[in-house]
Amino acid sequence: MAAFSAETILQIGQVPITNSLLDTIIVDALLIWGIFSLRKLSMVPGVFQNIAEYAIDGFYNLTTNITPKHAGKIFPWFMSFFVFIFLSNWSGLIPGFGTIGFYRNGELVPYLRAATSDINTTAGLAILSVFVTQGMGIATVGLKEYVSRYVSWNPINLFVGILEFVGIFTSIISLSFRLFGNIFAGEVLLSTISSMFAFLLPLPFLMLEVIVGFVQALVFSMLTMVAMAIITTPHHESSESEGGEHK
Repeated sequence: MAAFSAETILQIGQVPITNSLLDTIIVDALLIWGIFSLRKLSMVPGVFQNIAEYAIDGFYNLTTNITPKHAGKIFPWFMSFFVFIFLSNWSGLIPGFGTIGFYRNGELVPYLRAATSDINTTAGLAILSVFVTQGMGIATVGLKEYVSRYVSWNPINLFVGILEFVGIFTSIISLSFRLFGNIFAGEVLLSTISSMFAFLLPLPFLMLEVIVGFVQALVFSMLTMVAMAIITTPHHESSESEGGEHK
């Protein structure tokens, strides 16, 4: 049974190195390798370049369909969140993750576990998402327009603004716990099924977690992208677009 919190593998001074942190380092190394590999594009692309170009083109078109004006700003964040979370989710499905380790106090401590099955990782991603979104809003529409979203002389607009301001902090909770809950639950499910049935029966659950890993990465990055699209659109532009739709 997977532990709720990430387990410490070793201690460097006062810094604990957990099994989820080791997975984060591995995923980061893969991302860095992928970035440097894509800098050397070939006229006759291989399998990796074909997949990367197809994914980048598809996700960029998705971004431009939602926010054509600010796609250049939003897309790098959208794609970065998706790729990191996607690789982290799927890394936990590799044989050996969560099962190979050492025993401490009679319990197995795995050397590696999916980074996104650690609430610290998902909370960090959620905090980064929210603060970058707010910073992008201020930089794009200006401080005055940004503040006007939350402060108004109109009592109704003020009440809505307060709700939106509170929503900034509640979105951190929802983003982090949604991702953590789905990945951690899948990890527990797979470890439980695998301990009971070693062959064939875990395969359908493994395929389910493959889909869940992709979907959860897409949900987190899409919510971030939509929030960025909203915060970078001034109130008068959104009102005009709504009025045009009603007409």
